[in-house]
Amino acid sequence: MAETVATVDLDETGWLLDADTAEPVAEHRLREYFAEELAPPSWATDLLVYVHGWQTSPESAVRAAQRFQTLALQQLRAARHLYPQLAEDDFRPWTVVVRWPSSSLISPAGYRRIRDRAHAMGARDGGGHAAHVIGRLLGYLDTERPDPADAEVLANDQGQYLHLVGHSFGCRFLCEAVQWAAEASLGDTLGWSSVVGRCSRPFAVDSMLLFQMAAPRDAFASLFTSMLPDNDHDGAPLRGPVVTTYSRYDRATGFWHLRAEHQSGIGHGGIGPAPAPIFGTRMLPAGERYPFHTLDHRFVSIDASDYYIRGRRLNPAGAHSDHLRPESAHLLLTLADYSR
Repeated sequence: MAETVATVDLDETGWLLDADTAEPVAEHRLREYFAEELAPPSWATDLLVYVHGWQTSPESAVRAAQRFQTLALQQLRAARHLYPQLAEDDFRPWTVVVRWPSSSLISPAGYRRIRDRAHAMGARDGGGHAAHVIGRLLGYLDTERPDPADAEVLANDQGQYLHLVGHSFGCRFLCEAVQWAAEASLGDTLGWSSVVGRCSRPFAVDSMLLFQMAAPRDAFASLFTSMLPDNDHDGAPLRGPVVTTYSRYDRATGFWHLRAEHQSGIGHGGIGPAPAPIFGTRMLPAGERYPFHTLDHRFVSIDASDYYIRGRRLNPAGAHSDHLRPESAHLLLTLADYSR
């Protein structure tokens, strides 16, 4: 059976580690390393980059990605009629899991510790490298994948789609990475930024799905301000929507986040102020198709409180990690379907 999951490991500064030596990869070798370790397989129709969240070991991160892929394939087999483009073109995912040191005590203090680490790893003005490394990874994947726009039959071996999936603090890393791409001014930094200020291809990232994001509700207005176009740049290379989920049963981004950052997180209350209109809707059951108009927006905030309700016994984080469900796979498949 072909390998469907590959891994990338970052250290506490957000820099890439060599899988064989656990030593940092030199800056000038980043692209060479990606080419050696992460060549997108020709059989894949969709490339996923998955960044995990808090309290996730390297092994658990891989298991989570594998579980999510399995749920998606099971959902597709059970309800192929809900995804007409995928029914015609198929869906064969290949996932790159970005792993980072996220373990701490399961406590408010432990949550704050990893929050501070995630911020330090992603903050470009504070010596963090995660945005740069993940951004380079996305640029590499975008350059190496065949362009679906050039394929006679979409989503076959001649064309591949690129989706970003984050959970918890991992959502911050992805937002920082695509924002870095928006601000990058050097032609060799990203495949989609080879022409300064313009995407060199008709699209870049096809969808961005952020589960239970551990960031303030105003993050898109205060932290990730370069995602949309302005007078200085053309915005992040996002062709599709930014979709976030939230649940009132998520205590990590609710009570704990409120204590740590003086406001609840997106994973608890949804997106707050943002630089573009936000479309709010509810998560649908796995047997009900999302109308196109509910996802055809720059920011979509989805209330998953009907489904994300469970936490491990005695886990004070509540439903923060209850996103590996058929309903979540249904949402990913819908985004992949509409990307066609």
